[in-house]
Amino acid sequence: MEKAITRDVQVAVESFFLEHESVPELSRYSFAYKIMIKNLGAERVQLVSRHWIITDGSGDVKHVKGEGVVGKQPTLEPGEEYEYMSGSLLNTPVGTMEGTYQMINDAGEVFDITIPVFTLAVPGAMN
Repeated sequence: MEKAITRDVQVAVESFFLEHESVPELSRYSFAYKIMIKNLGAERVQLVSRHWIITDGSGDVKHVKGEGVVGKQPTLEPGEEYEYMSGSLLNTPVGTMEGTYQMINDAGEVFDITIPVFTLAVPGAMN
């Protein structure tokens, strides 16, 4: 599990290969990832948007930006945690994801927090 802490907000990520949704003959590799966001600070924060950087094994990079996560813009009180699952498709058996979440606090201050780099890999692909 990869973790990063920015401005007292922790982001932890765990990824999984979805063999039953993948079609290697068509260069289609499906992955799921679980994100856990925890407010370690003393102020309430809200996740406003996301920016993903997805790099496949060929070095092709995609940027994905959007509001919230899985249709939500969660607010985290001090000590609260928010967890969600999502997924990504790659054309190669190995790749990485990383990025930022844009947050806002009660004072109206907008800031980015780091989503740590994590690997998407078919088991055995990185031997």
